[in-house]
Amino acid sequence: MSFRKRNIGLSGGADRSSIPSASAQVPQATATIEFNPGIRPSPDDGRPTTSTGTRSLDNLLAGHGGLSIGKTLLIEENGTTDFAGALLRYYAAEGVVQDQTVHVVGMPEQWGRSLPGLIGPADAVDDKSEKRKGERMKIAWRYERLGEFGAGVAGSRAPVVSGEQSPTSADANKQEAFCHAFDLTKRLVHPSISKITYIPITLSNEPLFISIYKRLQAAIASSPPNTVHRIVIPSLLNPTIYPPDASQPDSVLPFLHSLRALMSSQTHRITAMITVPLSLFPRSSGLVRWMEVLSDGVIELCPFPHSADALTTSGATTSQEEPPQGMLKTHKLPVLHERGGGSDQNVGQDWAFTLSRRRFEIKPFSLPPAEGDKEAQDAAIPGGMPKKADLEF
Repeated sequence: MSFRKRNIGLSGGADRSSIPSASAQVPQATATIEFNPGIRPSPDDGRPTTSTGTRSLDNLLAGHGGLSIGKTLLIEENGTTDFAGALLRYYAAEGVVQDQTVHVVGMPEQWGRSLPGLIGPADAVDDKSEKRKGERMKIAWRYERLGEFGAGVAGSRAPVVSGEQSPTSADANKQEAFCHAFDLTKRLVHPSISKITYIPITLSNEPLFISIYKRLQAAIASSPPNTVHRIVIPSLLNPTIYPPDASQPDSVLPFLHSLRALMSSQTHRITAMITVPLSLFPRSSGLVRWMEVLSDGVIELCPFPHSADALTTSGATTSQEEPPQGMLKTHKLPVLHERGGGSDQNVGQDWAFTLSRRRFEIKPFSLPPAEGDKEAQDAAIPGGMPKKADLEF
């Protein structure tokens, strides 16, 4: 039996006052974390992600809310249109606005001068458009003044004093925008636009893609470690830009493999977006199939034929919505199954896209009412809808 007093330690030991507490170590650990503009953790698994410059495309990428760092997105397009080029310009413009380093392969400086003009944060622009449409539900008028989820009953009913700003709204104003909205009819004016790196297609003694990779590697290695890089490769293997021997599998596939290894480096934060014309290189070819294997995400754009009949009968749910301009197919999404991150539920779904002056919108595709369904056709036009006074109660 032990007769030791319970309030006396087993040994003298070191002075506990000299040992820092756990709470004192937390600020020192968090102080070493550096935050970059345009980077936020994925809501699915917390991995760092950046915006593609198109909000609807961010929501499509495996639940990450953006393009994950170290991932490549391959955009394939059928026909002679350039909808994929618009996505590339949004992607490059978002990088310029976020003060990230943009590398453009195969295009002159004129391509960078044609980036769309900045309108503002995408959230603010979408909120304004929703208010203009007046699509608020009258049945939920009594819930307008309730607080956000988790604020509590007392916090939601507390009156707001005029002239004072709540802490949550002040933090929201200080938080930088993750995605922005752009106008294709205007030109981007930003100080960082002069920092865009252009890698031209020049013939030399060494193979073409080896020289391109060396220039990319040198430009990324010369930048600070925490710099976020965006690699833009428009119209890969296009005969008007690349020489004929560039389309050989032993030429372009090692380049994509080396690019994938470069992006997986832990010392740099890199994302890439590449477009390929399927009218010249169809998906049935082995070359394109291997390019899809070496890419983390693969999206195909299938524009509708340019005819009035196709545009009027192609899938707008109501007459107020703009008719879609093509179908969007998701063949592959940047999902990491071994780590449990992301979801591929959007793969194989029917999506449609619409390119307007201010946005590239992706939404589910739905067929219009059949010609023999008179009731559905009347409901799709404004005259067939019930009046606003009949809906209010």
